[in-house]
Amino acid sequence: MGLASEQPFSDISLALKPAQLDWVGQKIFQNECAGKYECLVHWNESEAFPSLGIGHFIWYPEGVNERFVESFPALYEYMEQRQRNIPEWLRELEPFDAPWPDRATFLKVADSPEMAELREFLAGTQGVQAEFIFRRAKESLVKIIDAAPDERRADVKRYLQTLSQTPGGVYAIMDYVNFKGEGLSPEERYNGEGWGLLQVLLAIPVKVTKPPGTDAVDSVKAAPSMLEEFREAAGDVLTRRAQNAENPVERDRWLAGWLKRLETYREPVNMRSVPGVSSS
Repeated sequence: MGLASEQPFSDISLALKPAQLDWVGQKIFQNECAGKYECLVHWNESEAFPSLGIGHFIWYPEGVNERFVESFPALYEYMEQRQRNIPEWLRELEPFDAPWPDRATFLKVADSPEMAELREFLAGTQGVQAEFIFRRAKESLVKIIDAAPDERRADVKRYLQTLSQTPGGVYAIMDYVNFKGEGLSPEERYNGEGWGLLQVLLAIPVKVTKPPGTDAVDSVKAAPSMLEEFREAAGDVLTRRAQNAENPVERDRWLAGWLKRLETYREPVNMRSVPGVSSS
C-alpha cells in the first residue's frame, strides 16, 4: 500500500510504513475512544451529533449544521471507493444524514441490530479509517501553507517540513487535523479565533533552528524540539478556545483531556518493537 504523498506539497510529503500507520491508528483510537469497542458509535453529552469510528468522525442529523466540519460522509465515500462491505441500511439512507434526530433517540436504539452491525463494521475497518485520516492530513498541507499570512508562510512550511520527517511528527499532524481540523473553515471560530492546525503552527514562536556550521535546517535533528514546541503551541491554542467558548463544558471538562492528548505527541520509543518497522 503506497502511503507516501503522491503529490508534492511545496517539498513536503507525509510517508508512513503500513505498520507505522497501524500504530498511528491505534493511538488515535486510544485518544478518541480509550480503545473501547462500544465507543466506536458514540454521542457525547452537550453535542448535537454522534461521533463514529476510531477518529470520532462527526455525522450531522437532518437539520443540524453546526460550525464543526462534518467528516463521516467523506469517510463513507472513501469506504465505497475502497469497496468495503458497507451495511445495507447505511447504503439506503437518502439523504445521507445521521438517522437519529437527537441523543435521546440514539440511546433508545443503542442495542439495536443496526447499531451492532455499524459498530462491527467500524471495528473491522480501522485500517481503512487510518488511511482516510492520513490522506486528509496529507491533502491539507498545501492548503494550510497557502492560507498562512505572507510573512509567516515560510515559517509554517518549515515547521511542517520538520514534523513530517519522523513518525511522531506525522502522527501529531494526522491526529491534530482529525482532532481539531485544519483551521481553514471560517465557521470554526470562537470570537474570531480558530483552533486548527494552521492556528497552532502560527502560535509557534518564530525562530530558525540550524545545526552548528550549516546554512540549512536539519529537519530530522530538529524534529524532537519541533514536537515540543508544537505541543506547547497547541496547548495555548486549545486553552484559548476553551476560554472563548460559550459552553462551559469545554473549560470545565474537555480541556484537561485535550491537554493530556497533546502529551502523546512524542516520538515512539518502542517503534522498533513493531514488526517490520524501524524508528528512523
